[in-house]
Amino acid sequence: MATLLRSKLSNVATTAKMSGMFARMGFQAATDEEAVGFAHCDDLDMEHRQGLQMDILKSEGSEEGGEPPLEGDIHYQRDGTGPLPPSASKEACSELSGQGKPKITAWEAGWNVTNAIQGMFVLGLPYAILHGGYLGLFLIIFAAVVCCYTGKILIACLYEENEDGEIVRVRDSYVDIANACCAPRFPTLGGRIVNVAQIIELVMTCILYVVVSGNLMYNSFPNLPVSQKSWSIIATAVLLPCAFLKNLKAVSKFSLLCTLAHFVINILVIAYCLSRARDWAWDKVKFYIDVKKFPISIGIIVFSYTSQIFLPSLEGNMQNPKEFHCMMNWTHIAACILKGLFALVAYLTWADETKEVITDNLPSTIRAVVNIFLVAKALLSYPLPFFAAVEVLERSLFQDGNRAFFPNCYGGDGRLKSWGLTLRCALVVFTLLMAIYVPHFALLMGLTGSLTGAGLCFLLPSLFHLKLLWRKLLWHHVFFDVAIFVIGGICSVSGFIHSLEGLIEAFRTNAED
Repeated sequence: MATLLRSKLSNVATTAKMSGMFARMGFQAATDEEAVGFAHCDDLDMEHRQGLQMDILKSEGSEEGGEPPLEGDIHYQRDGTGPLPPSASKEACSELSGQGKPKITAWEAGWNVTNAIQGMFVLGLPYAILHGGYLGLFLIIFAAVVCCYTGKILIACLYEENEDGEIVRVRDSYVDIANACCAPRFPTLGGRIVNVAQIIELVMTCILYVVVSGNLMYNSFPNLPVSQKSWSIIATAVLLPCAFLKNLKAVSKFSLLCTLAHFVINILVIAYCLSRARDWAWDKVKFYIDVKKFPISIGIIVFSYTSQIFLPSLEGNMQNPKEFHCMMNWTHIAACILKGLFALVAYLTWADETKEVITDNLPSTIRAVVNIFLVAKALLSYPLPFFAAVEVLERSLFQDGNRAFFPNCYGGDGRLKSWGLTLRCALVVFTLLMAIYVPHFALLMGLTGSLTGAGLCFLLPSLFHLKLLWRKLLWHHVFFDVAIFVIGGICSVSGFIHSLEGLIEAFRTNAED
């Protein structure tokens, strides 16, 4: 009894912390200190960082005249506020932690999703059109439709019908869904798989920020005797203080300005392309694909739509969760239109000269200004996925109770130990080494999209939906889920193989140099 209750309440704290973490990770443009909707998640995170713990104590006795407590009965004390009853459940703890906290509107939730799928990585979409032609444009539309659908069915997996026939929320996160699908035989296997996929995607995102920073600076100042690798090292030196982060409140204050600046940059690029509309090379856009490189383009497009990992937390913090489906529709329609137009007009402007990062095609007078703004956004965006990756690693390897692989990296006062700080710095250095040895934005983006993007956005949501709700699904839902799983699997394997081949070739080239 004691062990079971200890495990449940430990999962409550872990789930609350992870929900806030992934909300912040996807929330690229926070409003007023990381968004009011995630206030209770931030509170729980800060309490954990300050060393606040829930002490598990055995009941010392019962009231006079009452029966003695059963063996294993426990109560919880938190700052002397008194014990919770033994029957305290996950729902009661969630209600207690979120009491009186504001929720976010559908518009604020849509702003979150928009920032997640309209970030810096749209700069690689024209390169996808270069190798896919009109099929690349179709894939931008297709990926928007599929990601919108899988986002909805992922949220559906959070709910079940109770004894009264009411639909109630019984799960809180992507990890909870994965664990429910693998229970009872492997109750934690699904969550571990999702955590590994999330860590890979987060770390690869950090690497991409370093790569794009070095690339943009090198192409902005080609006359300086500084190589792209040297610019990446300089960028990493600026990012090294991220290892000391305890929370993201300071960083989040700059997020809104950075995202707005990015939208302005996109508008400037499109305006420049429209000014050269007379020279557009419509004849270059054909119904053909580069068999060797187009699978990499698939990964690029899929990666630009990834938002599923923080959708459960986002939906749980909405004032009216019933508006979630409508919010997903208009955000993905807008993203599809903007991405399609941006990719098409940029490719029409430069045609076969289109580069991996489209701003490298701009004239030198404009390119330097635009790229500096983009580098600033990349450097300020780096802490978000880095902090999220650190949280997952620390929780999984150092703070998982008796199941942790290593000793706790935090002391009794909640402060990070010196060797824990060293590991954080090592993670920053690792992103630098990867950026130096594989300075190819498109290859890394394609590999990440094919490996984790397709898995988290296509494969796992459709598989979980079939596993948890197959008895209640209509035939067309079953058909869609199976089709998405099969098509997503084929695209994922194909894109991963071709991206991996490109990376191996890049490693060999760097080794020879």
